[in-house]
Amino acid sequence: MSSNKLNYKIINLTALFLLLYLTVSNIGLWIGIGSKILSICSPFIVAFVFAYAFTPIVNFLIKKKVKRTLACTIIIVGLLLLVSGILAITLPMVYEQIGLLVKMLLEAFNTVITKYDINLLGYETEIKNFLSSIATSVGNLASTTTTDIVVSSIDFIGKFIVGFVSFIYFLADMNKIRTFFRKLFKNKYERFYNYLKILDKEVTNYIGGMGLFMAIQCVEYCLLFLLIGHPNWFILGLLAGVTNIVPYFGGIFTNIVAIVTASVVSTPLLISTIIVFIVFSQIDCYLISPKVYGKTNNVSPLVTIMVVSIGGSLFGILGVVISLPIFLLIRETYLFYRNDLKTSMNSLKETIKE
Repeated sequence: MSSNKLNYKIINLTALFLLLYLTVSNIGLWIGIGSKILSICSPFIVAFVFAYAFTPIVNFLIKKKVKRTLACTIIIVGLLLLVSGILAITLPMVYEQIGLLVKMLLEAFNTVITKYDINLLGYETEIKNFLSSIATSVGNLASTTTTDIVVSSIDFIGKFIVGFVSFIYFLADMNKIRTFFRKLFKNKYERFYNYLKILDKEVTNYIGGMGLFMAIQCVEYCLLFLLIGHPNWFILGLLAGVTNIVPYFGGIFTNIVAIVTASVVSTPLLISTIIVFIVFSQIDCYLISPKVYGKTNNVSPLVTIMVVSIGGSLFGILGVVISLPIFLLIRETYLFYRNDLKTSMNSLKETIKE
């Protein structure tokens, strides 16, 4: 009698495998749709991340008897003044050093090609033209005002305005958002609430650690390159800080640029640059980074490279940036629900045996 009954576990399992097949067979379509949605939502995502990162500062000011509205205003105005001041001070220097950097790269390329008689199958002309076009573009940028550059990018302005307004609202309401989710899950779904708390700690640690590490790297390498007399000390210091958003690959890119440009100037500068990166990359890796990030975000270099490569292949630059934090969330999710997954797999095995 029981043999005539429908086995709903088998039906559900078949439906699951069918869904997985349809998903995998149309992976290109889903990636395209995901990329489009991500592009549309990116201003809101960035705004939420910034608001999330600055909320601890707002809470600190509130503890010091500053009203929430005034605390948010201090953060917003302070950020505007800081960014405006940095742009006003650094843009002329950035333009000048980028132009010098490209010219030095072009000179180094010509020297290597001529000295070692390297045949790039005709691509050397294209590479020279590419570097020359960059130098020309930088020169044109330097001769225009910052306002002209920004006005020419309507799409950027639109996304910036949307993102900035969203940042203000998110920052003002972040505690309400957190309270809403705490009330929603804590009483009815306490275990899920504990899971969200773990994710919250992981993301906060990553964002705060990354911001602090980028600032340290920027100041550290600006001073180091200035001390050894590298003509591109400022732009290389900025690169060392900013490219930390891409683990390992960003540092490698900065190393290559610094070494190539130093080789054009002099042999002593080249040796000094190599020593700087050999010595201080080890200090950054084994001393500064563990102190900044703590133990919760530790990921092996091989896993990091694989994660960043996969993220870049699927979603381009944005995928490279968000791949590591997404991996951290997936890792913590697996660790939290590991026993549940084992129980489900055992149950699935028993179902298949039946």
